[in-house]
Amino acid sequence: MENLIFSLNATVPVFIMMILGLFFRSIGWIDEGFASKMNKFVFLVPLPVLVFEDLATVDFSKVWDIKFVLFCFFVTLISITISAIISFGLKDSSIRGEFIQAAYRSSAALLGIAFIQNIYGNAGMAPLMMIGSVPLYNMLAVVILSFFKPGQNGLSQEVLKKTLKGIVTNPILIGIVAGLVWSALKIPMPKIADKVVTNIGNVATPMGLMAMGATFDIKKAFAKLKPSILATFIKLVGLCAVFLPLAVKFGFRKDKLVAILIMLGSATTVSSFVMAKNMGHEGTLSSSVVMLTTMFSAFTLTAWLYILRHFALI
Repeated sequence: MENLIFSLNATVPVFIMMILGLFFRSIGWIDEGFASKMNKFVFLVPLPVLVFEDLATVDFSKVWDIKFVLFCFFVTLISITISAIISFGLKDSSIRGEFIQAAYRSSAALLGIAFIQNIYGNAGMAPLMMIGSVPLYNMLAVVILSFFKPGQNGLSQEVLKKTLKGIVTNPILIGIVAGLVWSALKIPMPKIADKVVTNIGNVATPMGLMAMGATFDIKKAFAKLKPSILATFIKLVGLCAVFLPLAVKFGFRKDKLVAILIMLGSATTVSSFVMAKNMGHEGTLSSSVVMLTTMFSAFTLTAWLYILRHFALI
């Protein structure tokens, strides 16, 4: 019972914030345009500030872990490969690119930080997990969606340039790098600046979760049902079942293990739909998987946390 309560304390507050966003949308306090702007604002300002603060105010030598970063990188790469192999079994080849992206691409930044904050009080190892996975998420999403775009084969030089520029200018990655450099150089944080940074960072989680909830459309969750269910299973159960035991074997525990769990088994990021749509795909499968993974991750993440807690790994 104690382990179950621990797991529910970590997951339920996160999803209540998302339900609040859905409720505010239903009564007209938040509309689609406002939710979209909230999502963009959280991505551009509070989230980068939050990860910067958590890294800048700690000892660099205690935070940096090359073994952990490399583990996240290679597990992400293998996860994408597994999703790509499974996609060749789909009857409809036009949805292959969307399927691959939806099956591997987690909402690592927002949900990762939210869960680890709930458990440990700060972002923990989420920023290092993002260094290992997020650039790969973004770069290979563009490659996959371009290569498997209906009626197109191959990649253009322009698309590759845009991808590299997008990675270099990613606000969250800039916040992570700035925080690591600040910590490594041991630059003191003035009290006034620290207060301002903390206040901005505190906005990230509640605003981001409510914006995510406000964009939820249950009707879209049941379009293209069979491939959506398969991608949802891979995203929430399959990858965790394969790689969490490996993470334990490598010696990762506590916030590192929770960060790996979020990387593997959190809901598919909303940006996967936006990217698929903007790159010439239908977008129906992407939106369906986003909705289904968001809906069911409340149960699967609670179950995974319960299992890890039961074995005293977190």
